Amino acid sequence: MKHSIAFARSSKGRLTDRDLGRFPDDTLFHRVAREVCHAGCLPRKELYEAWEVARRVRRLFRGGRVVDLGAGHGLLAQVMLLLDDSSPDALVVDKALPVSSGTLHATLVEAWPRLAGRVTFVASGIEDVEIRSSDVVVSSHACGTLTDVVLERAVAARARVAVLPCCHDLDACDVGALAGWVDGPLAIDIRRALDLERQGYRIWTQAIAADITPKNRLLLGAPTAGGSRPW
Repeated sequence: MKHSIAFARSSKGRLTDRDLGRFPDDTLFHRVAREVCHAGCLPRKELYEAWEVARRVRRLFRGGRVVDLGAGHGLLAQVMLLLDDSSPDALVVDKALPVSSGTLHATLVEAWPRLAGRVTFVASGIEDVEIRSSDVVVSSHACGTLTDVVLERAVAARARVAVLPCCHDLDACDVGALAGWVDGPLAIDIRRALDLERQGYRIWTQAIAADITPKNRLLLGAPTAGGSRPW
């Protein structure tokens, strides 16, 4: 029996086999969702966040190694590979990888054997990862100043980048003079976009659905030919 599709996509409750009826179609999203249900370890909102970010990034950025920083379970990186098989591999990085990240990966590999051997999980700080100019660097909800570190690392390598910021720290992040017009978190993200553009990047500003997360501003950037290097 089908469930109603009108359920909270922002829920932090884990998806399990009890939710399989919500994803009956043969679309890639529903197929991924069913495997997430089988894994039984991922909050509902992370499925929707990963999917919405990945598909927007892939509309603009094809190929390249995927580097998912502050990755948690690494679903974003793996969906990126499923959406564009021309990417050779993915690096999933988090200071403390969830134990269940292996469970999710194994479940996805069983459904898509072409993922086998192409996803590397690394327990490491963002600062310690080598970034290449050919990479696509992504980060969904890197908290506070970690979003700025992701951007700095990508810019230093002249790599393509996409971030979905969260947990804006009004004391540590750059609000600039914009706070008189807009709220603090929006001021921070506007500054990030303008700084990225100033450093020789073409930028795109998008948003995922607010009912998935209120921290829904997606910033994407790609280095322009002959763009200036800040360092």
